[in-house]
Amino acid sequence: MTIYFYTAREQYGCFSNFSPHGFELDNLYWYTSEHYFQAQKFIGTFNVEQIRLVKTPKDAAKMGRERSRPLRQDWEKVKDDLMRKAVLRKFETHQDIKQILLATDNQEIVENSPIDYYWGCGSDGSGKNMLGMILMEVREILRYNNNGLQVENIKVK
Repeated sequence: MTIYFYTAREQYGCFSNFSPHGFELDNLYWYTSEHYFQAQKFIGTFNVEQIRLVKTPKDAAKMGRERSRPLRQDWEKVKDDLMRKAVLRKFETHQDIKQILLATDNQEIVENSPIDYYWGCGSDGSGKNMLGMILMEVREILRYNNNGLQVENIKVK
């Protein structure tokens, strides 16, 4: 069976980067994994703090997509590792959603986004589903290291 998710209000909504599960990472508190991910596009600029403090993950996503902001040069190289780092910390921090993720056993997890062909499966299912892949990787990390792997040990290339 395949588990599909998209919005934070669905059965597996905790898998969404918009789910209200904050965490501490890089010595800062982040309201959602979306806030963290979008802010990382502008590391070393005032944009990081602007995005970190915005009220909703939707606003964080909107700000992160504004190309008037100076996108870091290595973004395409580091974005997957940064997403992995944020998703891992989110599930390490919240035992309730960690148990939901672990309870999916070995089922495939798919972000059922009709518009995103990189992080999701896209409208026709041909997308890369990178967020689903990362959730399955995080599930393995949590399963085999139930003491909680320290997220600092994940290197961003």
